[in-house]
Amino acid sequence: MRIEIEKGVRLFVDVEGPGLVPDGPRMREKPTLICMHGGPGFDHSAFKPLFGRFADIAQVVYYDHRGHGRSDERPSAEWTLDTWADDIVRLCDALGIVKPIVLGQSFGGFVAQRYIARHPAHAAKVVLSSTSHHMGLSRKLAMFERLGGPDARAAAEDFWARPSAQTWARYWVQCRHLYNTRPPQDPQAGERTLLREDILLHFVAHEKQDLQLLPGLARAQCPVLVLAGEEDPVCPVDDAREIAAAIPEPWRHLTVLPGAGHGVWRDRPVEGLALLRDFILR
Repeated sequence: MRIEIEKGVRLFVDVEGPGLVPDGPRMREKPTLICMHGGPGFDHSAFKPLFGRFADIAQVVYYDHRGHGRSDERPSAEWTLDTWADDIVRLCDALGIVKPIVLGQSFGGFVAQRYIARHPAHAAKVVLSSTSHHMGLSRKLAMFERLGGPDARAAAEDFWARPSAQTWARYWVQCRHLYNTRPPQDPQAGERTLLREDILLHFVAHEKQDLQLLPGLARAQCPVLVLAGEEDPVCPVDDAREIAAAIPEPWRHLTVLPGAGHGVWRDRPVEGLALLRDFILR
């Protein structure tokens, strides 16, 4: 379904599990988990069906960022972290969601970091999964070279420094398979994903180049779980450690999983999902 979050702007939203469940003489309200997908330019489908496992403890809300996937197309002037971060609040207002648990994976973690900075008291909890706070090109290149050799390093440098349809195509072939330490559990997941390459290239060419998200994290006012894989080349683990260090002491929680890459539940599903379940219930 598409939900209007402001005049003329509709986001595609899907919901798994009831928010109210019978519990003896009353209806018990479950927390709402909002899942923010990676990219930029991709859609929410990578969360399915795995994140449906949380429907017993939370109402799971998936959506496609403004301009992405099945959401309405929007002009490039709106393809900014500020707009995407504010859309979380707009979506919650439209759906009547109070104090959500917000999970941002990869690019979704960029959005979630900006959301913390702009709306620090809005969430009940935030998960920053396999994400970065800056471009961090030297760390990326070192990891891609370690995992894939000089060809992978060269393809990564070409794309991140000079984004274009050509450098992106080469990067996808040379580098994408290095994101994770195990083959995909669902080999057809990529075929189901909707890609807006124009949004991807626009963001990498502009806002991504000078990205600096650490200062805003000092405003956090809720528990924040920073979740990272030790073998993640595109959002290296040192980025996660710096993100955690920027969050005030009462709220920061950092977990690094060895042997895992980008999206720890892809390589270590038992441990990754257990960590998220514990954080939701905590």
